[in-house]
Amino acid sequence: MQILQILSSPRGAASYSNQLANGLVEKLVAANPGSQVTVRDLTNQPFPHLEEVHLQSFFTPAEGRSPEQQAAVRHSDEAIAELMAADIVVVGAPLYNFGIASTLKAWIDHIARAGITFRYTAAGPEGLVKGKKVYVAMSSGGVYSAGPMAAYDFVVPYLKSVFAFVGMTDVTVVRVEGTSIPELQAAALPKALRPATYPCKKVDQEDAKGIWRA
Repeated sequence: MQILQILSSPRGAASYSNQLANGLVEKLVAANPGSQVTVRDLTNQPFPHLEEVHLQSFFTPAEGRSPEQQAAVRHSDEAIAELMAADIVVVGAPLYNFGIASTLKAWIDHIARAGITFRYTAAGPEGLVKGKKVYVAMSSGGVYSAGPMAAYDFVVPYLKSVFAFVGMTDVTVVRVEGTSIPELQAAALPKALRPATYPCKKVDQEDAKGIWRA
């Protein structure tokens, strides 16, 4: 089992989304002995925000790229290779000003490439990143899963939409929320890591074509 872990909070060990993502990965590895984990900490290994040279490199055939374009496309190629190799993707996503961190957006910009991770067809766009299980480990200081603040959560709708666009439709969201509310803070992380929150084992491919179950 190949697990790709994406961390996007700059708060390190103090980050609730990092702690939740780490906890999920630990549970997944325990349930799937021998799993290999690749960690991308986007604070310490950031992807550059897209500039003209990146876009030029994306739309230039490999044999026609300049040395500058070859260097620019390397980040995207590496990110996509890691994604394609993974069976499970765990994304730590804190809610910042109602959206995702810019580092996570930069990573998404490098993995969403026409002709590689999605393509346009006569029937509409088709995602090409298939057979993955995705966990979004989301953290928020308030409660955004329900109630009056739910409309301000642009993390989950965006991530589900962009992952589905590239073919990753099996997405489970695990929330650690209320971390800035005194009466909720202490129980927030243990509650998020309850075993019932996430499935851990993959059914044999020949038996169930990659369906995930608890």
